[in-house]
Amino acid sequence: MSRAALLVLADGRFPAGGHAHSGGAEAAVKAGRITGAASLESFCRGRLHTAGLVSAAFAAAAVLGFPPAELDAAADARTPSPALRVAARKLGRQLMRAARATWPSDELDAVAREFPKGAHQPVVLGLAARAAGLEALDAAHCAAYESVSGPASAAVRLLSLDPFDATGALARLAPELDLVADRAVEAARRAVAGAGVDALPSASAPLLEIGAEAHAAWPVRLFAS
Repeated sequence: MSRAALLVLADGRFPAGGHAHSGGAEAAVKAGRITGAASLESFCRGRLHTAGLVSAAFAAAAVLGFPPAELDAAADARTPSPALRVAARKLGRQLMRAARATWPSDELDAVAREFPKGAHQPVVLGLAARAAGLEALDAAHCAAYESVSGPASAAVRLLSLDPFDATGALARLAPELDLVADRAVEAARRAVAGAGVDALPSASAPLLEIGAEAHAAWPVRLFAS
């Protein structure tokens, strides 16, 4: 295992397409739910413990060898919003391209052929981590961090928020991020041990789903989702 590989995978400059997505922040800003650093931190905390936990568990399960097709179907079932399903698959397709170029593997090639329009991003993230020689906890941390770093970066652009304040909000969430990653790996291990996809979390965030559907219909938007 190489910790440097984790840094590459988690780096915001890794060409996985995340920069074009706000993680629901753009809709939340317009709705007045994010107005500054304090409300951004609250938004990110909620996202971390819902969408972030689910993503982290699916990524961890992929690293542990759970069948990708079953994970993808389960991810679909946990994503009621058509707009979010489309976004997750677009991000998965872009991440797959980057991962195959960075850590070539037969497994990545096979999944790319099975899902030409893209598998759900957390599933691909786990497969990429597996190809890079990383562990389940590494993938869980990466997924959990992505769930909050995206909205934080977007808020800087959307609100002209001080980057130091946005980064401070992420730093204050660090202990909770560790907790979420640990919970995700525990769930993934139960799933792989025989409990199946029902052991994976299905924490919901209705406002994210509703906001995503509204956001998809906007004629003008800064971010894809």
